[in-house]
Amino acid sequence: MNYILFDDETRLSLLPFTFTRPVAEIRIGILTIREKWEHYLDQPVSYITEKFLRDKFPLKSSGENMLINGSVLPDKNLLKEINGLKPGECLVKDEVLIAGFVSGDVLSVMETVSAAGMTSTKEYTDALFKINANWDIFSKNEQALKDDFLLITQGKKSQPLSGTNRVMGAENIFIEAGARVECSVLNATSGFIYIGKNAEVMEGSLIRGPFSLGEDSVIKMGTKIYGATTIGPHCKVGGEVSNSVLFGNSNKAHEGFLGNSVIGEWCNLGADSNNSNLKNNYSTVKVWSYREENYVNTGLQFCGLMMADHSKCSINTMFNTGTVVGVSANVFGNGFPPKYIPSYSWGGSEGFSTYRIEEAIEVAQRVYERRGKKMDETDQEIMKYLFDLTTKYRAW
Repeated sequence: MNYILFDDETRLSLLPFTFTRPVAEIRIGILTIREKWEHYLDQPVSYITEKFLRDKFPLKSSGENMLINGSVLPDKNLLKEINGLKPGECLVKDEVLIAGFVSGDVLSVMETVSAAGMTSTKEYTDALFKINANWDIFSKNEQALKDDFLLITQGKKSQPLSGTNRVMGAENIFIEAGARVECSVLNATSGFIYIGKNAEVMEGSLIRGPFSLGEDSVIKMGTKIYGATTIGPHCKVGGEVSNSVLFGNSNKAHEGFLGNSVIGEWCNLGADSNNSNLKNNYSTVKVWSYREENYVNTGLQFCGLMMADHSKCSINTMFNTGTVVGVSANVFGNGFPPKYIPSYSWGGSEGFSTYRIEEAIEVAQRVYERRGKKMDETDQEIMKYLFDLTTKYRAW
């Protein structure tokens, strides 16, 4: 069986993060959604996503294809139901298409995946773990961390923790090979703690689970982490972080607070940058929605910063409750910037201008080089396409 993860209309509610990736490349818990499915399926998967992303995230089609909704997280019961589908049959829950068995070339059968293209329907009756909006990434992260921890540590033995640490709930801590943790306090009584391969927790750090630190990432000295927090691979983090998700390759290396937030890849938060995650009147938080092209109510009392790939802020930047920052924005200056900052914006509370695409790509290339990587033509073309696509939002 060939498995394909498809984007449905949920993609619009997950912008700006899905400007640069399929839905299944979102990280929640320890792993991305794609990585979760590949663990359960024990084989690689491909994607049906936006046309401008397909060179980077290609589709692999075969004679028999199982299409799976990329916003749905797997479990054993769901996998059993999916693998029990017959050709032409689909699995749905509350009118949401979960999966479908399609024969032949997928894109010739259906350009947009929907239950209407299937011959019969089967209703899924168990609970479904699905992300529907940006704030789900941090608000549902605790359950995702628990599920991933049990999935990827099963049958494996943790590396020992150094005696220089103060540890509570040691049975809930897993340390991968090459990781280093010294002179820190780890409290896993309230949730699992996972330290990835070759990651480092520097001296004086205080970590309360549930928490995940990705491969080659660094927690700097004196950092304070509250769960449920995920730091993806190749990140540097300091200061205070609470219930937040950093996808990977991003830095918040200095003092400052990050709470109830989601940070994409290749981002950088300047020293002493802070976000508000609670309104002064304690009311629920509204955030900008690309789908509605207006502010929508999250229903959450705590909601912080949503920052998409390649965006950055200078030292002492202050973000208001429920701020959304698009792709490749550069934020600086005194005071609070607007709660919605479009992609390729340059400025802050005193106003914005357009961040020229040539300059944005040049900076991105330098950032890649610092990580020992090269930004290829495919990534550059995606950035150029997004620059044009998001022009309508930059009405200075």
